[in-house]
Amino acid sequence: MSIYEKMIKEAVEATMAVKGVIAEKRGTTDFKLTDAKPYVDAVNKMTAGEGQAQEVIDLHVKSVNAHYDILTGLTDTIRPEDDPFVEHYQTPAILEILYEVDPEFKDSMWKFIDAIKENTALLGLEAVRRYGGMYGPTCVVDFAMSVGSVPNTVNRILREMDIPQDHKKAILASKSWGMNTSYGLGAAFRAAVESGKTVAEAEKEEVDTFQFIYREPIEAQAHLMDTHNLGGHGGHSSFDTRKYMQQYKERMKPTIEAAVNSGVHYANITAVPAYCVGDIGHHIAQSAYNMFKDDMVFAIYEAAMGVFQNTLQRGIDQNAFKSEWDVLSVATGAPACAAAYILWLDSFTVPMVIDLFTKRFYNYASMHPDRGEADELHNVDFMDVLARGEEILDITPLGAGAKVAGIEIDLDPVRNNEVIMNPQRYTYPACAITQRFAALMSLSDFPCYLTPECTTATLMTNNIALNPGTPGAPVRACKKCAVTSLIKRNVPLDSGRGQGAKGYCEWHLAV
Repeated sequence: MSIYEKMIKEAVEATMAVKGVIAEKRGTTDFKLTDAKPYVDAVNKMTAGEGQAQEVIDLHVKSVNAHYDILTGLTDTIRPEDDPFVEHYQTPAILEILYEVDPEFKDSMWKFIDAIKENTALLGLEAVRRYGGMYGPTCVVDFAMSVGSVPNTVNRILREMDIPQDHKKAILASKSWGMNTSYGLGAAFRAAVESGKTVAEAEKEEVDTFQFIYREPIEAQAHLMDTHNLGGHGGHSSFDTRKYMQQYKERMKPTIEAAVNSGVHYANITAVPAYCVGDIGHHIAQSAYNMFKDDMVFAIYEAAMGVFQNTLQRGIDQNAFKSEWDVLSVATGAPACAAAYILWLDSFTVPMVIDLFTKRFYNYASMHPDRGEADELHNVDFMDVLARGEEILDITPLGAGAKVAGIEIDLDPVRNNEVIMNPQRYTYPACAITQRFAALMSLSDFPCYLTPECTTATLMTNNIALNPGTPGAPVRACKKCAVTSLIKRNVPLDSGRGQGAKGYCEWHLAV
């Protein structure tokens, strides 16, 4: 078995395990954490192939098992209001382990914490721009250095610092692909202003909070969970978050130390264990069971996964993969193309969606000045998926002619899907011209099923295992953000006031 076949096998098995659980449980039962066992079983089949570092595979596999065992020891289920955060408890614990095992890294982090205060003006600027909606729809906790995101701001602080370059990259990764707490840039500022405090006081609270999440990551995350108010249901109540993080820290410490001793880059150590656990209690969760009650929504997910699986197999059959990154491109590009194809079936285009969502954002911002910093982040992800998908789907030279890495995408799982191709059965039959679009709108708040995170996590772990000393995160490339491709207000011109005046993604200047 080639390394590409091995990667694909592991990614497909993990992805289809999640889909299988949802297919069985959707709309029919109450979520129990033990529902996620098939995903854990699939992850446990991951191995280190030729040229791969076992220590990287262990970061993934042992984290998933620790997460599952600890959660099932603390609770039977998780309420929807708490499930988005289950993948935010790992990096805080890992950072604290790194502080303990490497005093030099801790020293660099404390210099960064001091630098946060020295960059008060930058944090205040970004908080104000986000609060006022200047950037339009943004992904605040993006895995790339996009406009208005935490990685964008952190990168700009780190660039000017005199600490080891590898430490800079680890700090950057820990709040991008690594998820050091659930905090989103600007949240403390917004809350302070909306509570009646002065802008100066709000700016100080923003700086204090940003320092807190790095100085005491476990306690900072626990505090955020104590005070979150998702959907008006205040405070985390599903399980004791402090107990989870302390148990996770104890359980994972030998694995983290082994990775450190073998030379795995700290950027990868902070990121790999966090991104792989979200299917347990988040993507396999009550919220998913509820959303997928709708047959059309589930059919879109099912068809996208069929396109994903079939197209990867085509790549194997055609011996088309030239690198491990080709596998990732196909695995994410094929279902994105499927999503754009389904959009086209109802005669909608991606520019229509971007225009709609951007106009909606500004009205939403006006109606909800106290909105959450992350409210629109998945809308942004959804637009990015569709924009990429349409670019792949469109005819040449406008697009890639429905090919990724030279592999023709198999769209038959969409064309042959009984539900998708018969929308008249799910609405007023004579006027069924919007049902597929309506189902896509449901997924616009939860697009993790169109290009599944377990797919990306499994393949990224495999890729990082081949390159353990090179940071796998954040993305050091232009991701062609949908909202900036058509609406240039998100890319203000430099007003001549220096770096802080720029509002664009400076990925090419990443640390």
